[in-house]
Amino acid sequence: MKHFNKYGCPYIHLKYYLCRSNFQYMNLIDFAEKFPDEESCKLKFKEIREREGIKCRKCGHDSHYWKRDKEMYECKKCGSRMSLKSGTVMHKSKLSFRYWFIAMHLLTSTRKTFSAKEIQRQLGHKRYEPIWQMMHKLRNAMGKRDDGYELYGEMELDDGFFSTPVSKEQKGEPLKRGRGSQKKTKVLVMTESEKVDAPKEGKKNRKVGHIKMKVIDDLKSTTIDSIVAQCISESAHLTTDDSTSYVNLDNMVEEHESKVVPKKEINKELPWVHIAITNAKSWLQANFHKIERDYLQYYLDEFCYNFNRRYLINNLFDRLLVACVTSKNDIRYQRG
Repeated sequence: MKHFNKYGCPYIHLKYYLCRSNFQYMNLIDFAEKFPDEESCKLKFKEIREREGIKCRKCGHDSHYWKRDKEMYECKKCGSRMSLKSGTVMHKSKLSFRYWFIAMHLLTSTRKTFSAKEIQRQLGHKRYEPIWQMMHKLRNAMGKRDDGYELYGEMELDDGFFSTPVSKEQKGEPLKRGRGSQKKTKVLVMTESEKVDAPKEGKKNRKVGHIKMKVIDDLKSTTIDSIVAQCISESAHLTTDDSTSYVNLDNMVEEHESKVVPKKEINKELPWVHIAITNAKSWLQANFHKIERDYLQYYLDEFCYNFNRRYLINNLFDRLLVACVTSKNDIRYQRG
């Protein structure tokens, strides 16, 4: 069930991939028993990394020796070495494996989330900055994992506006109102939304599947087109409003229905995309304070990652661990 985008990169349908998981739920007591110290965390990380495969950064060879005395991998072909964290989301991190494991468990053991400040308190770490960076690296890994999957079937698409502080570059400028306000960040929201033939009384006539949210700079059609090409299958049946931002979507998906939607009817015609926007805003407001625009995408990645796996709470930790092993961190921080 793989498809390839225009760049030749494989996509996997998210529903197909997730249904193959069969891990067991791990509560706090189970976690403490399974990972009581640094060594147990390190061994588990090594096990997952070797199972997923290791490639030499220098020559691309996939066969290595494990140098126990150095705790490093050595390429059998060119002899170059790399550490256990090298090439993963923990690349160049000085934090212990157990810190990372505890953070992953806390992020995946509840339907809510934790701020970096709360994780710092739980870990008893003196400095805030390394914990803040670790949390964003984990969220980045979540986003990369979901980026490998495309949305398909019947879908809804619309844009939302999330409150963020005015950037340093825009401070001093006259504050605009409405959609163009400097305090609003534009986000493109996509949801799988399958029609239900005979909905139960009081229930919606559509059933939500998986979702994606992408921060965008503007609402130009070229910007929307590039996101749709990356995130949505060409076989999708897409429903949007009649915005001029979506004029090219007819050529990008199998079916595109553009509706003239009055404001009073928006929740009826595009129900799940606006429920997703409302839930994401409530989730952000309940857990974080003044999210800067530059980092909003990472928080939305966490929200979407957990939403897409809402029926798979039993294996979230294991799946996030795999994502951390296979996703090299490439965040460039702008924080002072």
